[in-house]
Amino acid sequence: MSLRLYNTLTRRKQDFSPIDAKDVRVYACGPTVYDHLHIGNGRMLIVFDLLFRVLRRAYGAGHVRYVRNITDVDDKINARAAERGIPIGVLTEEMTAIFHADAAGLGCLPPTVEPRATGHMAEMIEIIGRLIANGSAYQADGHVLFDVPSMPDYGRLSRRPLDEMIAGARVEVAPYKRGPMDFVLWKPAAGDEPGWDSPWGRGRPGWHIECSAMSWRHLGEVFDIHGGGIDLVFPHHENEIAQTRCAFGHQVMANVWMHNGHLQVEGEKMSKSLGNFVTIHELLTSDKFGGRSWPGGALRLAMLRAHYRQPIDFTVRALEEAERTLVEWRRATDGVEPEAPAEDVVAALADDLNTPRAIAELHALKAKRPGALLGGLGLLGVSFDGLPAESGAQPREGADFAAFMGLIAEREAARRQKNWAESDRLRDALAGLGVAVKDNKDGTTSWEFRP
Repeated sequence: MSLRLYNTLTRRKQDFSPIDAKDVRVYACGPTVYDHLHIGNGRMLIVFDLLFRVLRRAYGAGHVRYVRNITDVDDKINARAAERGIPIGVLTEEMTAIFHADAAGLGCLPPTVEPRATGHMAEMIEIIGRLIANGSAYQADGHVLFDVPSMPDYGRLSRRPLDEMIAGARVEVAPYKRGPMDFVLWKPAAGDEPGWDSPWGRGRPGWHIECSAMSWRHLGEVFDIHGGGIDLVFPHHENEIAQTRCAFGHQVMANVWMHNGHLQVEGEKMSKSLGNFVTIHELLTSDKFGGRSWPGGALRLAMLRAHYRQPIDFTVRALEEAERTLVEWRRATDGVEPEAPAEDVVAALADDLNTPRAIAELHALKAKRPGALLGGLGLLGVSFDGLPAESGAQPREGADFAAFMGLIAEREAARRQKNWAESDRLRDALAGLGVAVKDNKDGTTSWEFRP
């Protein structure tokens, strides 16, 4: 299984070659446990769980280390605990338990290691001390800050112009800072706030230093893959890179950087003010979205219908279609023993996690090789758990769901053969069945159902 992955650092898709094939190392930024996670966070969980599964298949389950952290010290945590009138530790334990239930509901495997920020203060203090010693950080007014101009190629990951980075850095404007982009590594803790002793006084860490410390502790100074949502590229991941590289003297922190695209809900940006802010917990357990709760397998399949790097519109229609698909697949595989995933499904996932193509291949297997269909679902992490006896979604008038999924598979095959005329013909046929197909500039294809 030869993998090709898109690297945000190089802006191209490339063959993946781990530093050590017997110890493939991956880090993905986990939650700040102050509240329920929204469905956009769920997309990140699903994408990097799928990567974990694909890597385990390629290199062996015992040869992949997946680290997904928990941030349990943060201003948002302090504020929410005060708002609720409960100890900070009570809040973080409650939200961590809910997060674990949500992740399991989405079909995510437990990571190999799940470190917590509060358990890594010694590592943070060690890195900060190194940065001060080599001139990459400075003390000012009880704070320790990273000196961004000390790193000549700062901004290499996000590739933003300087004025955009200053505008988007979301860092405090303070008189003790040497430069507008300098960011906090350590800050004083007030008497009622969590704090730890350090060479710079009692305090607590800035957000970015946490991940540098946890990845160093569990994966080393340089590792294979670092992942997260596209919103983390700047400033969080840019600042992680700066801290780690300057502390340890390497040209990279991780060889490959992977980021999943934005999510919107029913065509609009998710926002509490718009009333379309929906959490994983609500989707799994309440009737807030679409008037009912949804099985985790349908949530996962609906999320995987778009390529992970592309934006996705999360809709009730997509969940209905995903649930109906799973009901059909369950019926087709009833009494069938799972087989190894089909080569075409594996090849699709090995091509930068091309899930739209993999799902199209699964539809083609329904009648011919139901055992291989089950094997492919296992690799995708999609289960039938919690499905109703029959799908609650009503069939689309005039459209045969299996037929248009077959057309999607045919079109993927035509594109691989560079048969553009046939590809265009199939696009038109799909449009007539209510399926909008988009060929993206990066070579991926997305599709969605239209009313």
